[in-house]
Parts: sequence; C-alpha cells; structure tokens
Amino acid sequence: MLSRTADHLYWMSRYTERAENTARMLDVNYQTSLLPQSTAVAQVGWQGLLSISELTHAYQNIHGEVVPSRVMEFMVKDESNPSSIISCLKGARENARAVRGTLTTEVWETQNQTWLELNRRLKAGDFERDPGQFFEWVKYRSHLSRGVTVGTMLIDESLRFMRLGTFLERADNTARLVDVKFHALQSDFFGAANAKDQEYDFYHWSAILRSVSGFEIYRKVYRDVISPERVAELLILRSDMPRSVHASMNEVVSNLEVLANEQSVETIRRAGKLRAELQYGVISEILANGLHAFLTQFLDRVNDLGQGISRDFLIAT
Repeated sequence: MLSRTADHLYWMSRYTERAENTARMLDVNYQTSLLPQSTAVAQVGWQGLLSISELTHAYQNIHGEVVPSRVMEFMVKDESNPSSIISCLKGARENARAVRGTLTTEVWETQNQTWLELNRRLKAGDFERDPGQFFEWVKYRSHLSRGVTVGTMLIDESLRFMRLGTFLERADNTARLVDVKFHALQSDFFGAANAKDQEYDFYHWSAILRSVSGFEIYRKVYRDVISPERVAELLILRSDMPRSVHASMNEVVSNLEVLANEQSVETIRRAGKLRAELQYGVISEILANGLHAFLTQFLDRVNDLGQGISRDFLIAT
C-alpha cells in the first residue's frame, strides 16, 4: 500500500474518533451544568474540557474569559479550532475523499453524508436549539461510520490502518479525560466529608463514566457505589472496557503486529511494552506513585508512538 493512502485512512479514522470524543465531553459538561452547582465548580468543568484538548490558550486568545456558551461554540462550530467537531468531520471527509477508490461505497457515503448533514444541522440551528440531541447525533454518526467500516471493508491493510487510527486516538483521549478530571478535582473528591459532598461525588464520577459510556459497565463489573479508585481502574486497566486505555492499546498492538515492516520493529516494541505495563498494572500502585505522573508519561509515550507510526508507515512530516 502507498504510504499516502495509508496516511489518509489513518487520519480519516482519527478525526472521526476525535469528533465523537469531543461530542462526549461536551455532552457530559452540558448535562452536568444543568445540575445545581456553584459557579466556581461549573467553571472548573469547562476549563477542564479545554485543558483536555490543550486548547486553553487558543480559546482565551479568541474569547478571553471562559463562558460555557462560548466554549461550546468554540468546540463545535469554530473552524479555526482543529479539534472542533466541524473541523474533525471536515478532516475525516477530506481524507476519505482522497482515497475514495480504496473505500467501499457504504463507507464513503457515510462519511460524505455526515459532513453534508452536519452543515445542514448547524445552519438550521439544531445545535443551539438542543445541544444534547446534537451531540447524540455526532456520536451516532461515529458509531455508524465504525460499524460500516468493519461490516463492509476487506480485512486487509486498509482496514488495519483505519483501526489503528481509531484506537490510538481513543487511548490518547481517555487518558486525557482521566488525567484532567482526576488531577483538577481529586483533592475535593477523594474521601468526601459529608452527605452533600458524597451526593456531588456521585454525580461527578457518574458524569465521567457516562462520557465514555461506562456507567452501566461500572455497575455490572463492581456492583457497588461509585468510587474514584474503581473509576480509574475501569478506565485505565480493564481490558474488557471498550473505551479503556488498556483495551485501546490492545487494538493498537494487534494492528501494528499485522502491519509490521522492516522499519517498525522499535515502534512495535514500544507499543508492546506500554501495553504490558497496563496488562500487569495494579491501580493501587499507580495511585500510590501518582496518577497524574503516570498518565502524563503515558500521553508522552502515545505521542511518541504516533510519531513512530508516521515515520514507519505514513507520509513523513
């Protein structure tokens, strides 16, 4: 396969996954903002959302003060923001168009229709009228894109590069979500002091779980009250949780092993080592040594993996 073709397939999937992740985080922040809470607590949530995507400075340069409505518009409709939903879905569609002949008709039509429908919805004011419904639509289109890809594409290198992009993006995003939410608020939430704290504690961790479709999974796995330690374990170490860091890295390694070439030995070794640390990790040790330090190092290594994949398989940047 040409490296240019692989590059387009890889980034098409990364952008689609990024759009979904952005919609998930915005939806949870929007739903949480409807609950009774102080202005300071609400502000922390919106600032955290910008921090997850490393967009705090970019937002402040345009809008200044963090205002929920402006943050949502910046993360949905602003084409100058590379991580906004419109930018991601545009990038996914443009990459798909560049390799139209490699994709099945169903995959291309799904990507193209998503882009056309997004523009129609934004012009019609669907986002302003019902943000929650709009975010559900973005998530649905991502699910549809992923399902059509797996259901209609030949299981060859093309599909492997698409899967690789999806799960590397997912590993990165889940780690960012856990890091920002825990680091910013863990002093307030580890060991709630009174009934009011415990009530907010429940809603806070429930929101984090819902942002990765993990609330029902948590109940099924632990069958107990929601605790920060178990939330961290579920989202980082559980290989049977579809959006966990561990599950994502399992997919990254398995696809890399199939795509292996003479240049990729070191990249695959680093990916396997990172996966092994998650496979044999224990949450108590991670928390004792510092969750923020662990996740910061993980994000650096995922970024390094992305650079290695680009160097070994894709267009040199």
